[in-house]
Amino acid sequence: MQKSFQEIKPTLYVVSTPIGNLKDMTYRAVDILKEVDLILAEDTRTSGVLLAYHQIKKPLLSYHEFNKTDKEDQIIGYLKEKKNIALISDAGTPGINDPGYEIIKRVIEEGFHVVSIPGASAMLAALVTSGLIIQPFTFIGFLPRKISDQKAVLENYKGRMETLVIYEAPSRVSKTLEVIMHVLGDRKLSIHREMTKAFETIIRTTLGEALTMEMNPKGEYVLIIEGLKENQQPLLDVVEHYEELIKAGYPSKEAMKIVGEAHQLSKNDVYKRVKIERKIT
Repeated sequence: MQKSFQEIKPTLYVVSTPIGNLKDMTYRAVDILKEVDLILAEDTRTSGVLLAYHQIKKPLLSYHEFNKTDKEDQIIGYLKEKKNIALISDAGTPGINDPGYEIIKRVIEEGFHVVSIPGASAMLAALVTSGLIIQPFTFIGFLPRKISDQKAVLENYKGRMETLVIYEAPSRVSKTLEVIMHVLGDRKLSIHREMTKAFETIIRTTLGEALTMEMNPKGEYVLIIEGLKENQQPLLDVVEHYEELIKAGYPSKEAMKIVGEAHQLSKNDVYKRVKIERKIT
């Protein structure tokens, strides 16, 4: 049992930082960063800008995906010296698609406190402005880079009825949308880019319409995807039905008409799904 403020122990503070706008920093977060003995930062240059803006002058230690294992003993050593430490990431809440889980787990195992200083999260900022059902939702995070692995992950969610949240880099977002459409079928979609920044953009559309759009190559993306409706047919059922008719000798247009009527889709929707299937396989 951790009694965070009744039992005094050396503490690792998990501090949320702005996802874009430097003013999105809580008073408490600023106070904690000014009080701790050391700050663990994913990128000390990026964090240096934030700390300078809020006039925070504390030692920084680099802690990121590629050195997190090597730094664990050093961090535990500081706690054993009764020093308090803050963990921050480049943006948002540490541990949410950022380094953090391993050191948090180790600190807990060593018997020290871990305290959350809540704040900004791109996932929640996008979700509450999407116009889609907010709860329940499932946060998937970044999909794997290989298309085959992406499809395997998405297969686990295609029958789920809750809203899905996915992160994606600008260089891969268009291809990822194709894979999502392929596996999940056409659904409502909200695309969020540059959240809280001057060029914040939200596109409330559908997966099918999104595939006709040119995505901006700058800024991280958050994709909010509608869950499966009760009467919605998963995409692969449609494509497999079409392919079976083609194998049976039906002309393409006739096959699309039959599939469309069976799945309550237009021939154009069937065409789009078959086209996506062939493009990414």
